Amino acid sequence: MPFLIARLLRVVRLRLSGWRLPLAVAVFVFLSSWLAMALLEPADSEIAAPGTYWWYFVITSATVGYGDVFPTSTGGRLVGLYVVVGGIVTLTLLFTSLAAALQSVKGKRLRGLVTLDLADHVVLLGYTPGRTARIVAELTAEERVQVVLCAWDDVPEDPLPELPAVHFVRGDLGSEDVMTRACVGRARTAVVDARDDNETLAVALAVTHANPGIHLVAALRDLGRLSTLRYVHEGVQAVQWHMPYLLTEEANDPGIAQVYNDLMTSGGHGNTYSTRVPPGFPHATFGECQTWFGRSFGATLLAVRSDGGLVVSPPWDTPVPTGTTLYYVAGRRIEPARLAAGR
Repeated sequence: MPFLIARLLRVVRLRLSGWRLPLAVAVFVFLSSWLAMALLEPADSEIAAPGTYWWYFVITSATVGYGDVFPTSTGGRLVGLYVVVGGIVTLTLLFTSLAAALQSVKGKRLRGLVTLDLADHVVLLGYTPGRTARIVAELTAEERVQVVLCAWDDVPEDPLPELPAVHFVRGDLGSEDVMTRACVGRARTAVVDARDDNETLAVALAVTHANPGIHLVAALRDLGRLSTLRYVHEGVQAVQWHMPYLLTEEANDPGIAQVYNDLMTSGGHGNTYSTRVPPGFPHATFGECQTWFGRSFGATLLAVRSDGGLVVSPPWDTPVPTGTTLYYVAGRRIEPARLAAGR
């Protein structure tokens, strides 16, 4: 007999798992207690009436006990005790199932298995310990963007669980499944920071397929691969892999990587030059110099270097005494004679 009871309980657990078990217990206790109450209570008692017993059962099983309806016989009171115990068991099973469900959802989120529901966010594809944390910190510094971090299966759990603005997705970064779970189709920017340039090309292809109009930023070890990458996405912006800060700047302010590239190469609309302020230079402040450089040469001052060190984009009232180095962008270098004249 004990063996048969154990097998029966095992079958019940297997077939009534999850939310079905507390529901089954509640239904069983309700029907059996109602039958017992009808048999044990006096004939003139209204507690077993269909319109009354459900109320008594709910209040008693929840251990509230208003006392407006109660059994009068000893047998009826024993049935009431049975209802209380059955209610406690049902609530225990219910809360256990609820806690298990919440824990399951939390576990799936930590393991990056949940399909997200986001829009106008940034998707960061690729994970490198330390480096990725710095990139994410810069992306979320202004507290106005949600970031989805996508990593390969060798990252078992969310590496940045303490950041509420960062969501985690794990899997094959070139797969449609990851693109769907990370909501790439509704993202505004995708940052590809893969393990090598070939992987970057593959991931960029998957991102472009999921969202052809997305703002795509990629880190490349070899910028010579940019022409190949642009076969995948015509408007992609690429930065050197060893300059991760450019990834975040381009992600937050589209087009800034191209500005940097133009400033650092001769392929842009101008080059970056430096010059020293000559004796007798008539423009005494950075603002005056900025105005004169712009009107006279179509140039833009970027920074000054003096005894206090280098200052990029200083206030316009910053003094520029003789010997101060000025850094500017122009179509060509300004002749020393024109600079010395200051007109």
